[in-house]
Amino acid sequence: MSAPSPTIAGFRTAFRRPSLTFAEIAWRWTVGATAAALCGFYFVEYLESLPVTKVDSALLSTRQPMLVGRALAHILSGSLNRAVLGALLIALALAFLWVIAASSGRLATVRALIDYFHSEASPYLPAKTYGSDKPRPLRALINLSFLRGATFLAVILALAGAAIISGLVSSSADPRPGLAFILFLPLAGFICAAGWALNWGLSLAGIFAVRNGEDAMGALSAAVSLARERTGSVLAVSTWTGLARLIAFSVATTAVSLPLAFIGVAPSRLILAGVSLVMLAYFAVADWLYMARLAGYVCIAEMPEALSANLPLPGTSNGGIVARVEDTIDRDERILSDVPNLA
Repeated sequence: MSAPSPTIAGFRTAFRRPSLTFAEIAWRWTVGATAAALCGFYFVEYLESLPVTKVDSALLSTRQPMLVGRALAHILSGSLNRAVLGALLIALALAFLWVIAASSGRLATVRALIDYFHSEASPYLPAKTYGSDKPRPLRALINLSFLRGATFLAVILALAGAAIISGLVSSSADPRPGLAFILFLPLAGFICAAGWALNWGLSLAGIFAVRNGEDAMGALSAAVSLARERTGSVLAVSTWTGLARLIAFSVATTAVSLPLAFIGVAPSRLILAGVSLVMLAYFAVADWLYMARLAGYVCIAEMPEALSANLPLPGTSNGGIVARVEDTIDRDERILSDVPNLA
């Protein structure tokens, strides 16, 4: 019998439980729509707060680059503080919304996946129970989401610091932008790789916050242990779902270029609608692939015995056949009995 594949189990789970993908889409798209609405409202209100004099209007109407730039500089002068303050308030509000929505959504999806694997893998796993002696996982998920947000902020600040450090080799007296760019690239690559690894570990830790009732640090430790003990399985799930997402992104970018090719021929609203539909379709596929990857991780965490013993995973035909055959055997029959007839 060939070795079971958590990757196949993850994709099969995403196919058989589309409600999980809809739940993932619900909270992600809610946060995205709220962010788009807040940013649009902020942009409109900021523009309306800018004073435009008759002289500025006259300069803008000339459409001369120098005069237009001078008018814009006069209009935007003194408004930087309001712009920064408004952007900070929006960022804080969106961060709070994302932490709550991501924690609640992850609690629902991970618990549903754990229940699914336990119900489908009854020959190998007992029924899952969530005891009252364990702390509520929502607090741990909120802490993990907060750490993920802090990681994102740290990456941005680190990239800004890398840009400043790289810019020290170039001065106005001796400009060397090429050398500064060469120094910035490895620093940016290291920062992005470290931030991605930490964000991935914190995302994986959410499974153990729900499964074991661990706190944030305990869940992160369990995630690192799983990655170390089941490196091959975890790497396979991550690689195949990552390749699938890369293919989906390539198809989406190709599809986006089709309506853009009709710019100047078709109405702009129709082109915008076509691009929006392609983007929404890609986001839906990306959320589905994320759910398949999460299901693969849950499969690895929930079925270590089945993976080690080379047993069929839940939902496979062999596992169902074995379970049905075992249920139909009558151990009391003399012919099928395990005890030899010595009479």
